[in-house]
Amino acid sequence: MNKDILHITNGNHLTDYLKDLEIEGAFLTWQEMLCEGPTLTQIDSQQFIDTRKDFLKNVYAIDVNEDEIKNELAILNNPDNFSEIILWFEFDLFCHINLLGVIKLLQEKHINLPIFLVCSGRIEGEKNLKGLSELTSEQLLNHYDNKVRLLDSDLDLARIIWHIYCGKDHNLLKPFILKNSSFIYLNSCLKAHLKRFPNLKNGLNVLEENILSIIRDKDVKSKGHLIGYALNFQGYYGYGDIQILRIIDLLAIFYEETETRITLNRKGHEALIGIHNFASEINDTITFGGINRMDYYFSTKQNELIKK
Repeated sequence: MNKDILHITNGNHLTDYLKDLEIEGAFLTWQEMLCEGPTLTQIDSQQFIDTRKDFLKNVYAIDVNEDEIKNELAILNNPDNFSEIILWFEFDLFCHINLLGVIKLLQEKHINLPIFLVCSGRIEGEKNLKGLSELTSEQLLNHYDNKVRLLDSDLDLARIIWHIYCGKDHNLLKPFILKNSSFIYLNSCLKAHLKRFPNLKNGLNVLEENILSIIRDKDVKSKGHLIGYALNFQGYYGYGDIQILRIIDLLAIFYEETETRITLNRKGHEALIGIHNFASEINDTITFGGINRMDYYFSTKQNELIKK
């Protein structure tokens, strides 16, 4: 009996795209945002599901359909039906933390199949990094043809980094920024992650500083307009609109909003100049894996996290 290929994708949009292209195989669509909120090392557990449900409900008012998720993941309970697994994830931090979680889940379920990665990012002849769903059909099929088989060392690396991410010392990620692997964008994602913590000087993380700089430098007409700018100029983060909007709302002390424009106020200009540390005024208590962002500062001088 011929066995199927199992495709694990980063979202419904990509799953639909692949089906439209008549890519053969079975599909599992991964719908999480593990780059924010508490995570546990053991993913295949009720405690993990409950932890994530509470976070998504309390922070983003997202009601998780637990039965739907369990039914989707149940396909992993029958690995003998498949010949190999192909992971479809992108270059950014959002996708990479999900990718680490997926690989850890496959390990927990003792699935010993060849695992391949299709990862978009740099496209020859184009300036900007591209997500998988942004690729033309020809580009996407070319990525598929050039998928990378993950080595045992890659899978071990993913497990180690997942455990560190779920732990209390994210400075342990620093040595892996320089490590070579089949995850060619992982180094950039790890650097970006450390800069999600408040800067020691002004208390803004990179995303927050970028949003205030956009307000200062662009003619921003509304929050929707600002979200668009922030999504397009966020680098390696890959955040969605609801995540960006949450940050924009937390930064409300730094700008004035009218019916036609958003402008920086005096405090906003002071924050960008670095007059003093504004982290406590922003008071963003989001958790990244195993630690709260308010418990650490990022020192650009030392290039590491410093515990408050």
